[in-house]
Amino acid sequence: MGGPQDADDEALEELLGFIREARGFDFTGYKRSTLARRIHKRMNDVGIRSYPDYQDLLETDADEFSALFNTILINVTSFFRDPEAWTLLQHEVVPELLGTLDPEQEIRVWSAGCSSGEEAYSLAMMFSEALGIEECLRRVKIYATDVDEEALREARSGLYTPKALESLPSDLREKYFEQNSAQFSFRLDLRRRVIFGRHDITRDAPISRLDLLVCRNTMMYFNVEAQTQIVDRFHFALRPGGFLFLGKAEMLLNDSERFEVVNMRQRVFRRRAGNSKGPAYHPAPVKLRAATGTEVHSVARTRQLRDLALDAGPTPLIALDADGTVVAVNSQARIQLGLTTSDIGRPFQDLEVSYRPVELRSLIDQSTHERRTLRVNRVERRGAEDVQYCDILIQPLSGPSGLHVATVISFTDVTVATQLKAEVKRVREELETAYEELQSTNEELETTNEELQSSIEELETTNEELQSTNEELETTNEELQSGNEELETMNEEMRIRTDELDEARAFLEAVLTSIAAGVVVLGKDLKVKSWNRGAVDLWGLRADEVLDRPFFDLDFGLPTQELRSVVERCMETRERSGPLGVEALSRIGRPITCDVFFSPFGGNHGGVVLMMEESRNNTSS
Repeated sequence: MGGPQDADDEALEELLGFIREARGFDFTGYKRSTLARRIHKRMNDVGIRSYPDYQDLLETDADEFSALFNTILINVTSFFRDPEAWTLLQHEVVPELLGTLDPEQEIRVWSAGCSSGEEAYSLAMMFSEALGIEECLRRVKIYATDVDEEALREARSGLYTPKALESLPSDLREKYFEQNSAQFSFRLDLRRRVIFGRHDITRDAPISRLDLLVCRNTMMYFNVEAQTQIVDRFHFALRPGGFLFLGKAEMLLNDSERFEVVNMRQRVFRRRAGNSKGPAYHPAPVKLRAATGTEVHSVARTRQLRDLALDAGPTPLIALDADGTVVAVNSQARIQLGLTTSDIGRPFQDLEVSYRPVELRSLIDQSTHERRTLRVNRVERRGAEDVQYCDILIQPLSGPSGLHVATVISFTDVTVATQLKAEVKRVREELETAYEELQSTNEELETTNEELQSSIEELETTNEELQSTNEELETTNEELQSGNEELETMNEEMRIRTDELDEARAFLEAVLTSIAAGVVVLGKDLKVKSWNRGAVDLWGLRADEVLDRPFFDLDFGLPTQELRSVVERCMETRERSGPLGVEALSRIGRPITCDVFFSPFGGNHGGVVLMMEESRNNTSS
């Protein structure tokens, strides 16, 4: 039969399965100890003790998913985090990398687990410093991915507080950031070279032909099996000679056939050339055959008809190949989007439509990796005289082999529907204004109460996370960084409680020492919990010789076995008894009659207090 721990593990697995089915987040590859600890933290915040009850909360409160994901997906990052590692990367790895590439060759970089974007923008600054901004804009492409949509939204904005930039040297702040109200924004031209998208490194196809792959302190959250699969994908993603940059809590063990060590202290590795033994990630092969002359003519005619039909389409449409090059622009796209036939063959990222009126490059990258169609609704596009609204559909196309071959972007005009909806919304808002004003005071009070409750919840934490393996310690360090203020408050409270406990302990020891009779406190397990000075003088055993040892196993002048039945009866009835006269030998070997008194003890879930003193009759004789 399984114990309580087995039942708890099964309940956790059921909860993870529910999260995967309900929201598409697959945490089954994460370490169970880390998952259980983070989920328990959130359960404690909402006052729930069991996994089934917490699953019931998730089913009824959709907002709770967001709070849970923010608790599990710890986003701790900063610009040029671990400066020694970045110095090695800048002064040794990047020069060696650039030396292996042709001057015109594109440099492909992937920041996996980019969190709120600091790491990706650090890479952009590092390559700009190495190449110069102009050449970096021309050659470097940085892919930045994460599973946390909220963190990706923050990263795409490129906005950071002055506190987030404190670790940056002043020359880099002035060169790469511009003040935008109370925040600072990363410079726009370099921002366009960074493509953000959602990507799960345990499930989604990796980005390929990479020169540098940065994945720091992300793999440590996964179990060994998931880490092996991730390394397989990284091996496939890197070109031969490409570099892999991991976090200080992560290593590549038993994988020397595929990766060589560049710097073990800073966790920098290089992919070896050739096909190494061992597991690896491989895409499906592409099968080709030669075409006859008749087939070529038929294919050309079919393609011509297809191109005519595409060009005559009623909505603007742009087609890109797998490398992001524009291969088709229909007539409506040329009319409405200001494109020309000369734009065919240009990289899509060089066109204004790629980032205005909406950032399309990251959405294209997300659509490609997730292999699903994405829709952006009611995008505002301002013309010379009016405002136009359109729905944008991004559809990836796969070949017979299943590999991505092209992307089609279409624009549907929804201006009339959007304007009508806005008018309906305006009228409804006017009708609801009076009611909203009546409710405003109540809502403000509720908001204040929620903020106070949130502040109280943030003060709760635990010190149990300090005991773990090297990877667990790194995880705990990051959690402690995110809750520094909570720990400071907790430490102050613990100091006060410790002083109070020390004072109470000193008082208790003084009381026990002042009692002339021997006083022994037994716990529920019949082990010695306290042994006062009187007991030392009576029997000759020091406190450090008897504490936490079974009382009835001790060998001294008192025949303890004669007391067992009385002790057990006292624990059962919770009634005082005694004195019980017992013939014993004092610490100097003198025969005495010892009177023993028995009292129930309520501390630590039960116990017995024995008070022992030499019988007065024996003393007088």
